[in-house]
This record gives sequence, structure tokens and C-alpha cells, in this order.
Amino acid sequence: MKTSKGVALERKEIRLQFTGYVLFAAKLLSVATGLIFQFMIARSPNTSNLDWDLWFNINDVLAYFTLLAGVVPFWVMRCVSRGKQGATKTGLATNLIISAISTIIYLSIVPFVLSGLGISLNYLPLYFIVAFQIVELYLIGLFESCLQAISPQTVGYGLLVQQVFKVILGYVLIIQLGQPLMGAVIAIVIAFALQVGYYFKLLGAEIKQRIQWGYVKDWLKGSIANIYSVVGNQLAAVVFLLLFSLGGEGSRGIYGSALQIANVITYSSFLSFALYPKLLAEGKSGDVTQSLKTVLMFAMPMTVCAVALANSYIIILREEIVAFSGAGLVLVVLALDAFVGVLSGIYGSVIFGAETLDQEKISFRKLVRSKLFLAFSLTYVHSAITIPTTYFILTTYAFQQPLLAAFSVCVVNSIVRFGMFLILVVMARGVMKITIPWRSIGKYSLASAVMGVVLFLLPYSSEITTTLVWTAVGGGVYIGVLLLIDKETRSLPKEVLKEIRKTKSPPPSPEVKQS
Repeated sequence: MKTSKGVALERKEIRLQFTGYVLFAAKLLSVATGLIFQFMIARSPNTSNLDWDLWFNINDVLAYFTLLAGVVPFWVMRCVSRGKQGATKTGLATNLIISAISTIIYLSIVPFVLSGLGISLNYLPLYFIVAFQIVELYLIGLFESCLQAISPQTVGYGLLVQQVFKVILGYVLIIQLGQPLMGAVIAIVIAFALQVGYYFKLLGAEIKQRIQWGYVKDWLKGSIANIYSVVGNQLAAVVFLLLFSLGGEGSRGIYGSALQIANVITYSSFLSFALYPKLLAEGKSGDVTQSLKTVLMFAMPMTVCAVALANSYIIILREEIVAFSGAGLVLVVLALDAFVGVLSGIYGSVIFGAETLDQEKISFRKLVRSKLFLAFSLTYVHSAITIPTTYFILTTYAFQQPLLAAFSVCVVNSIVRFGMFLILVVMARGVMKITIPWRSIGKYSLASAVMGVVLFLLPYSSEITTTLVWTAVGGGVYIGVLLLIDKETRSLPKEVLKEIRKTKSPPPSPEVKQS
């Protein structure tokens, strides 16, 4: 696809499994780098319980100013998937404008935010430096959406660039210079900048194309639904501010530490990373079934492992959490919640991928009546239930009780999220016939159950090395059982090699639409 201003990155056939393997491998490697980075912060002698709470609070506050980071990319990705000229550069210009406005607002009101949360203004310089992340997150969101439509596996490479440099810089700033919070923030800012630079280089030719401001009108019209969604999502995050202010010192740290471990389960969702653009391009229900099989093969044992070793995992990041007896229960609930979130992502891709309202001019009436808008409305239902319930529990039963407060918040959130997931399943089945791979699920369940029993019988350990060894033992048991009972698993290495060979000899690029 050529223009007078640039040559677009070559569009190749999107390979569902290969992309999933690359992204999942990158995410698993990032587990190691991410844990190392968190270790450096949590285990620093200069890190107090308040500092650990603030580490998570920084991201809670930042999220309100990156609300719109994914709004324009949502539509840009759909345009790029359909081969529309200039979509990448137009999206870049639009997101830069929005990020600049968001940064100015953030810098203007963050002192009042800190005062309102009871945080000393001595930490204000730290929160000011975080402002750089606002622009970076807007750029990363835009670039990753474009790459997801063209060459989704490159998002995994960008993640590795960010993670590796984050750890290197973190070691210098956090360990060598003894600055846990400030050093961590600066390391992330620089690592994000390198990731942005890598993506910019990949999309350089597309960025040379002409800006098509005509797209923006449709994007903004359609973005009413996206803004509606992100506001709903961030409204749901109010419970974390309630936890920070009402749960007592250490409550946000307990929840955050458990979430760091539980989030590893969500990495399995990257095995279906290419499903959304592939449904946009082809709309084959068989791809959904394949994604379910691939994702569940990894998500189920990861969830069982997190539950079985919850008490050991919860203190990996910060030993002080051992003082809160029963903190492992928070991880158990969040692990199950993460599993539900992974499945929600697949069904959400079905709804978004089957939506056709933007193939022509976007009509506001059609937008409001679409299942896409209905799916976005679920976040408001979630918030309407969780916020008042959480406030009542924290002020009545768990006020200034860190463990009980953290556990209450995760239970309320998880129960309501599961209800929203069931609604999402019904909606997805209404737009596409989905064949559930029950036979494969049964095999994964059996192998996971055997692994869970073995891990449960192993002696408890608070040592990092021993916990990692037990994790490896569990993984070995799961793979061993699955190899015995599942023919597809035995053929998986050959399939992976076949996919890698295809990379060296890719098929001819399909024709794309010109606009």
C-alpha cells in the first residue's frame, strides 16, 4: 500500500497461534523482570509501609488522567485493520493533543489531590515526574493498537524492550542510589520512552502518510461510547481510593501485592491477542474456539497454582505482609477473579469483532443501540453495586483494619465482575455461534487438579527460591499429565516449529482497501 508520503508497514496474514505464543512468551519473561523490579522497591531498606502504599496509589491517581488513552486507538485499530490510509498518523496527532491537555490538567490539580488523600506535599515532586507517563501511555496505546492490526507479535518485542531497560535502570536508581520511589518512577519513565521509540521506528513509514482529519469526526462520534466505557471503568476504581483512605496503613499494599501475583494469570489472555483483529478481518467462529482452547490450557493451571501456593506467593514481594495472617486469602480471590477476567476478554473480542457499525458513517442512534454500547454499560452496573457496598463495609465493619478491608474489597469486586461476565457470555452468543471445547477443558481441568493436589501437599515455604522451585514442580506435573492424556499437547512443539518456519517464508500479503 503506497502513498506519496510513505509506504505502510507490510500487511501479512495475522496468525492467531503464532502471535499468541510470541505475546505469551514475552509476558512470561516480563514476569521475571517485573518481579525483580518489584523486589527492588519492596525489599529496599528505605521503603516503608507508607511508601509501598504510595507506590500503588501513584498508579491509582495516574489512571484518572489516562482515561482517554485508549479511546482513539480503539477506532484507529479498526481503520488500520481495514487498510485505511493515514489512520496511524491521524491517530498519533489526535492522541498527542489529548495527552497534552490531560497532562496540563494533572499538573494543575495534583497538589489538591494529595491534600485530599492526606498525602504529604513532600511527595509532590514524585507525582510531578509521573506526569511524563501520561504522554507516554497515550503514545504506547496508540502505537500498540496500530501494530495489533498489522503485526501484533511486535507488541511483545516492545514489551521486552521496556522490561529489560526498566530493570537495568531500576537497579542503578533504586539499589545503587537508594531511591526506591523516585528511582522506580524515573526508571519507568525512561523505559516507556524507549518503548515508544521502538514502536515509532516500526511505524515510521505509516507515520509519513498524510493526516486525514476527516477520520477524526467519525472517531469522535464513535468515541462517545469509548469515553462512556472508560469513565465507567475508572468510576469502578473509586473502591481503591476508598481502600487507601479507609482501610488503614498497609491495606492498599496487601491488595496491590496480591494483584501483582494474580495479574500473571491475565498474561494468558495474550494468547488470544490476535483474535480481535482477525475477527474484524474474517469473522470466523472457529478462531474463537481455538482461542478458548489455547488460553485455557495456560490460564487454568496458572490459576490453580496461584490458589495452592497463595500463602507463599503473597509474601514474595514484601515480607512485612506476613504480619497480616490470612493475607493469602486475598490472592486466592484475586486469582479466581483474574481467571474470569481472561475469559471476559475473549467474549469481549467476539462482541467488538462482530460489530459493523463503523464500516460506513457512524450513526449515533445505531451506536447507542449496538451491543458494543451495551457491553460498555456493564461497567456502570458494576460501579453502582461495588462503590456503595464497599463504602458501607469499610466504614461499618473494616474501618482501619487493613487485612479485612483488602479482603472485603476483592470479594465484592470479584462477585460483581463474575455477574457481569455471565451477561457478557449471553451477549456474545447472540452475535456468533461459539463452540465450547469441553473435551479439552476437561483434560486441562484434570491435569490442573492433579497439579493442585501435589502443590497443596508440599510443605509451606516463605523462601523465594523454594517457592519458585515448587512452582516449577507444579508446572512439570501439569505438563506431564497433559502429555499423557492429550494428543494435541503432544503435537504442540511441532505446531510451534511450523509457525516459526512460516515466519521465515510468509504467505503473500492479501489485498487491502484503499481510502
